Amino acid sequence: MTTNTLVCGATGRIGRILQMAWAQRQGVLWQARGEMTGPWLQWDILSAPWPGLRLPGVVIFGLAGVVRGDEEALAQNTTLALAMCEAALRCGAAHVFLASSVAVYGSGQGEAVPVDEDAPPAPMGAYGHAKAMMETAVLDWQARQGAGVPGLTVLRIGNVLGADALFGAAASGRAVTLDPVHGSDAGPQRAYIGPGRLAAVLAGLADLARAGQPLPKLLNISAPGQVRMGDLLDAAGFCWQFGPDNPQVLAGLPINTQRLEALLPGVAGRGEAADLVADWRDFGAEHT
Repeated sequence: MTTNTLVCGATGRIGRILQMAWAQRQGVLWQARGEMTGPWLQWDILSAPWPGLRLPGVVIFGLAGVVRGDEEALAQNTTLALAMCEAALRCGAAHVFLASSVAVYGSGQGEAVPVDEDAPPAPMGAYGHAKAMMETAVLDWQARQGAGVPGLTVLRIGNVLGADALFGAAASGRAVTLDPVHGSDAGPQRAYIGPGRLAAVLAGLADLARAGQPLPKLLNISAPGQVRMGDLLDAAGFCWQFGPDNPQVLAGLPINTQRLEALLPGVAGRGEAADLVADWRDFGAEHT
């Protein structure tokens, strides 16, 4: 079978979602550091060179990353991303998609105006800073390359329902406490996408890349709009409560998804609590 898609970092949360959603998708090669059974590539991205495989025309998803730790640990996001870019160049890939986060926006342009991909990053936390540095590094890397460089798209992914801390705590039976927000009886609002919808979006982007569709260098990934966290918990039947006032709470972070909708109309689904929770349940809540 010809490999047409390589998923690096396939044992992480998004990688596990894709393993389930793409179980019948042909031509997918999964990467992990350790030895696995089946169509897997064993490669330690941080410590070993690209194993030398030629995969002409392949689409690479670079999902490997570090989400917590000190500054040195988080800086490995840049090292990992550059290694995956070099692998794409060496194997003859057509396009590489690298996972970033809406955390690069920080407070964005405020809490009312949807922030788009052209807005300058303004991260507030260490993770957002690390992802912003990664983005700069890979875009600079691509600009330095000559002819034949693979296409590159940085995916600024919003909250993935079931793969985020909100439902992780609730599903495990731990108490869920939300920050109060003035004027809201259901806490902060955030941009979300369901796990099944995320897998469909990434599959659609891979198909567009293979078809030669011009793709942007930066792309927000979320269902349109925002949803209140309390509404999500209510729709799933989870108990929650408000905690003490938090002067640092961000009431909302709307992101502009028009660019994604133009590429894949409707594929990201609707950013409403009932739809998001239905996707989470249909996908298999225990697998997120």
